[in-house]
Amino acid sequence: MRKHPGWIWLAFGLCVTLAAVAMTRVSAVALELERAESRIRRQAARDENLQLALWRMDSALAPLIAEEGMRPYFTYTSFYPAERAYTHMLEAVNKGDVLVASPLLTYTSPRIRLHFQFGPDGRLNSPQVPEGNMRALAESRLLPPGQLDAAAHRFARLRGLVSEPAMDLCCEPQATPSRKSTDILGMFPDQAATDPGQQSRGSIEYMMRYRNKTRAQAVAPERLLATSEPVSQAPMEAAWIGESLILGRRVRVGPKTFLQGCWLDWEAIRAELLASVVDLVPNATLEPVQADDQAPTRRLAALPARLVMPPAEAEVRTSWSPVRLSLGITWACLILTAGAVALLLGGALSLSERRGTFVSAVTHELRTPLTTFRLYTEMLAEGMVRDPETQASYLQTLRNESERLGHLVENVLSFACIERGRSIDRRDLLEVADLIARVQPALAAQADRGGMEFVVSHELPDVRIRTDVSLVEQILANLVDNTAKYANRADDRRIELEFAVAPARLAVSVRDHGPGLPDRAIRRLFRPFSKSAHDAAHSAPGVGLGLALSRRLARALGGDLRLGANGPDGVSFVLTLPIEA
Repeated sequence: MRKHPGWIWLAFGLCVTLAAVAMTRVSAVALELERAESRIRRQAARDENLQLALWRMDSALAPLIAEEGMRPYFTYTSFYPAERAYTHMLEAVNKGDVLVASPLLTYTSPRIRLHFQFGPDGRLNSPQVPEGNMRALAESRLLPPGQLDAAAHRFARLRGLVSEPAMDLCCEPQATPSRKSTDILGMFPDQAATDPGQQSRGSIEYMMRYRNKTRAQAVAPERLLATSEPVSQAPMEAAWIGESLILGRRVRVGPKTFLQGCWLDWEAIRAELLASVVDLVPNATLEPVQADDQAPTRRLAALPARLVMPPAEAEVRTSWSPVRLSLGITWACLILTAGAVALLLGGALSLSERRGTFVSAVTHELRTPLTTFRLYTEMLAEGMVRDPETQASYLQTLRNESERLGHLVENVLSFACIERGRSIDRRDLLEVADLIARVQPALAAQADRGGMEFVVSHELPDVRIRTDVSLVEQILANLVDNTAKYANRADDRRIELEFAVAPARLAVSVRDHGPGLPDRAIRRLFRPFSKSAHDAAHSAPGVGLGLALSRRLARALGGDLRLGANGPDGVSFVLTLPIEA
């Protein structure tokens, strides 16, 4: 039992749907993995830039902190006696002592606003703001009054910002070894020995170079007094006091304690640091970190500040990433495969349907003449028909039916040969008049048997064609046979054969004066096996193969066959053949 095509298409649609669902799932997973990989890649690059930015900013701050940490404690006074270098530096200046200006007196830096210290008595002073006779000495020898006034103004502001208790909390005591002032290097905190985590590698290298340079220039040990007081300097620590960033340390000279430090220009430092990492973390900023904030995330090692990153930018999707390109190609292949299978399936079903239709039509076409053959031959053989005229009529009917069967078999065999790709090997070069002379008798006889009149136009073009005469005759015979079947009830029963010459083409038109073709018949006019048994039983004899065969034969000859005029006054078919130059 033959399966209904609907079930076949349903199964095909189900297979395509399952394949599409599976491919959609695979595509979704692949795209999600691609997005996850892209997020991880972007996050890794973001973290790498962050670490590099922190390292770059700490490296930029290391020389500043190292330099401030290595300053001798006595440089925090505007002037100190040169003869007592490193011994009893903080005692009162005597008459006749030679004073040396502190390097901080004339020191200027865009990062530091002011240096200062709290003495053992809690009094706040600055080496850049000398007082009394010291100011007069500074104005006469070293600095203009305007610079001292500016430093005094900053010092006045500092008084309202920093207090000794706050500074004492900032400079908490640390376990540092006591050193005698006879050790010239004792005033420089050895970070590598006391607290390696306090400074970066760059600051340690900087301090070591500074120590070596100072050792070469140091005062000979025999000049130092054995009675000098022990000095202990803690490393520099940065902390926030209110909204001011302070870099400070605790210094013990014998029983006395000093709180020394500098007031940093936070805005200038922040702008400088952010400018140095703008290529790594654009639009980032620095925010202060208070002492009670223990979160180490994105914090600088040198300053109590945290790098604040802007929100991650939205993912920029590339139009044709490798994954998407592969998925696109896979989808295209899937769609093309489904389309190809659909076309093949449709062609196979259509061919199956046409073959079934052809078998049913041929069966019907064969049944009628075979029944006629059997009935008439039995009657003639048994002598049931004795009238000579009736016998002649029966014999003529048998002859017509045999020709009909022969024409049907010839069309089927010719179509099979064309389908197998048979080439046209035999072609003759002849005039149009010679062609008509060879095919006209057979076509006229065929039209006469169908009750029609075959008329040839008297104006024959003077051109030559190279073609197979037998195939041209077969094409025209099919056209005449169709005309005799469908236009034999017209008042004008002429079948007209007309000629026209187009560029490199000879147009042969076969025209009748019948009722014309309906629109539904035109759509399948040149389809092979398009006539069903029902159509064959309710129309003129035939299996619907003649026009399809004729068009394929015409194209095998290098021409074509098409429908010309169609209307209530008749139909014409136009055969075109190439003209020999």
